Amino acid sequence: MGKNRSLMAEIWGFLRERKAWWLAPILVMLMLMGLLIVAGQSGVIAPFIYALF
Repeated sequence: MGKNRSLMAEIWGFLRERKAWWLAPILVMLMLMGLLIVAGQSGVIAPFIYALF
């Protein structure tokens, strides 16, 4: 593996090489939850996110 590969490239290479496609939905949901947490910290978007729950 190259020294300058990004984290996403490393994960993509792992999924392709190991044929672990079942991990893809888990990773996508983790990324979406992370984005939701980051968006919830800002003052503008927070009221809309709190309305979802």
